[in-house]
Amino acid sequence: MATLAELRNIRLEKLNKLRELGIDPYPARSYVNQPAVQVRESFDKLEGKEATVAGRITAMRLHRNLAFIDLKDSTGKIQLYIKEDTLQEPDYKKSEIGYGDLGLLDIGDFAEGTGIVTKTKTGEVSIQVANIRVLAKTLRPLPDQWDGLKDKETRLRRRYLDTNINEDVYQRFIRRAKFWEVHREFFKEHKFYEINIPVLEMIPGGADSKPFITHMDAIDQDFYLRISQELYLKRLIGGGYERVCEIGPRFRNEGLSDEHLPEHIAMEFYWAYADWKKGMEFVKQLYDRILDEVYDGKKVFNIRGMTVDFSKGWEEIDFAEVMNKKYGIDVHKTTAKEVGELIKKHHVKGDFDKNVTRGIDMLWKEVRKEIAGPAFLINHPKYISPLAKAHFDAPHITERFQPIIAGSELGNGWSEINDPLDQLARFREQQQLRDEGDDEAQWLDIDYVEMLEYGMPPTFGFGHSERVFWFLEDVSAREGVPFPQLKFEIDESTKSIYGL
Repeated sequence: MATLAELRNIRLEKLNKLRELGIDPYPARSYVNQPAVQVRESFDKLEGKEATVAGRITAMRLHRNLAFIDLKDSTGKIQLYIKEDTLQEPDYKKSEIGYGDLGLLDIGDFAEGTGIVTKTKTGEVSIQVANIRVLAKTLRPLPDQWDGLKDKETRLRRRYLDTNINEDVYQRFIRRAKFWEVHREFFKEHKFYEINIPVLEMIPGGADSKPFITHMDAIDQDFYLRISQELYLKRLIGGGYERVCEIGPRFRNEGLSDEHLPEHIAMEFYWAYADWKKGMEFVKQLYDRILDEVYDGKKVFNIRGMTVDFSKGWEEIDFAEVMNKKYGIDVHKTTAKEVGELIKKHHVKGDFDKNVTRGIDMLWKEVRKEIAGPAFLINHPKYISPLAKAHFDAPHITERFQPIIAGSELGNGWSEINDPLDQLARFREQQQLRDEGDDEAQWLDIDYVEMLEYGMPPTFGFGHSERVFWFLEDVSAREGVPFPQLKFEIDESTKSIYGL
């Protein structure tokens, strides 16, 4: 079996022969005017008319005076039907090739064919080409289309091969694009403005997470890659904008898992004069829109081994009630000792260190594993919700909800705190936790408190990440993004080829 280097050398020889003929194997211009699917679906209208198609060669069948080449573009495949006696004399300066030059093409190359739309004797819609052009000569062979690309490491590192070979992966990222497109359309219809905000922050906030740190030489100042869009978007609410959102990257310097990536795309929106109840109904509508337009109205999903049926509506789960049922604990009156004993008794993994807030969250995560959803977790204790407004009649709980699907939290929404003194007190509680060693507790952001002192109206805020998409697709985080972060490496064959 030939090595990659040997196969590459064969293609290099073909490349050189093309150039010796005066052919540019990488021309800048293509004359394509019909996508493959259009030729097939509109055959009755296009039959007998000239069309130009282009794409990657996926199959070649060369005979003595007859050849068939399959081209694949983003819409599908189309066949080039080539007769030696009807292929025009090539103009090499235009990157055209003659019938005798077809052997210089390989599967994987990009080519263009111009000719008459017809059907072969077998009924295959085809282009009977008058001329064929080289658009890009490939130097490396694609993985075998029949065996597929099965090595996971190769698939993730060379996603461009994965999407060429595996149609399901190719379609997944089209749905991912549509997923965010639907968000933008939905927000636009509801009069939200998407306003871009900084990715580099002097004080990271809006979530319990460890940030990445960088340095801006121009002002000799350390900055942090944002862990959330929250505090800047709420500054915009304070600045007079009543409906704002942003879709973009955020960064959390945490471990990799099936549900987490340090870099991922997230969405947050903030809505002045709305509260958590109004926001909950709005989020339901957003989910309905996603299911309708990205998944063609599908309502039942198999996710992480659970059946999630959106047609049955959203259950509401009280935080204190579900924790009491599972552990016999009153989350509003518990102690560090009691939490520690429960963590030990139920063999909960994680760092407790006598931090009640962190311990309760660890216990809750064990409970949520059993919830298929769709459901909303509500009535969170105030001490685990540093940015959520407290209930007027029950100040120990907050006006907050989290969508729970297939055992995981897939978002966060709440009535925002607009009392600057309350927010300052919450920030100071979080800062104390940081001072005691909790590097995921939130930072004290005095500038944000100052904004609140100038006034911010009652506001609802919500955010979720592309984890929602990963769950609906039932794939891991790394399978759910085109280019996941991996430790940098160069394989031995590449080192050998390039002399590295």
